[in-house]
Amino acid sequence: MQQQSYQNAIKGHKEHWWWKSRKIIFSSLLKKYIPKNNIKILDFGSGVGSNLKMLSKFGKCDAFEVNNEAIYHLKKKYNVIKKIKKKYDLIFFTDTLEHIKNDKKILIFLKRHLNKNGIIFITVPAFNLLWTSKDEALNHFRRYNKRSLLNVIPKKLKIIKFSYFNTLLFFPLSIILILYKILNISFVNKAEVVPNKLVNYILLKIFSFEEKILKNTDLSFGLSLLLIIQKE
Repeated sequence: MQQQSYQNAIKGHKEHWWWKSRKIIFSSLLKKYIPKNNIKILDFGSGVGSNLKMLSKFGKCDAFEVNNEAIYHLKKKYNVIKKIKKKYDLIFFTDTLEHIKNDKKILIFLKRHLNKNGIIFITVPAFNLLWTSKDEALNHFRRYNKRSLLNVIPKKLKIIKFSYFNTLLFFPLSIILILYKILNISFVNKAEVVPNKLVNYILLKIFSFEEKILKNTDLSFGLSLLLIIQKE
């Protein structure tokens, strides 16, 4: 992640509509698919730690991160581990898989660190059509669709939820991304900046409304993909 983008994320993730909406959606789905509290959790690729407070409500949470600046930031509040040596009931793996060159290999590795009936909760950016300079700046290797993500799921992991999300804002934001791409406009240093309060509030209400939809159905398109898989 570029330095300025990371700093923006540190400052803005608690209030930014994108981060807040995702936490609302993630928490709702975890309540549905995790049958008990006090579980063992690994947040793999914690970044700025945007999900750790939410995850801690479900059990004891370890953070794993390779970026030195992120580790320094996370160690102030959370338990950061250098090596993964034990098994977990939940491995949270959000917007990280696209940063890893061998995506199938890392999922096989994480599967080995799941307890029986444990789940991996994955989100990734969707559709190569929406690839922009931001993906390049953030060192993404790819964006996904359902087929390409399905192809890297290891054997003996059962799909329990597979849906696109960030759907209600798909068309306006996709148009903006495609225009940025055509016009070769760099926007990575502005993407994590919290907009003015009214815009932030409206976008939060729109995106977070998907929490009600995703509890009961899967969406057929969106800016991101969500996959929950369980070890048999």
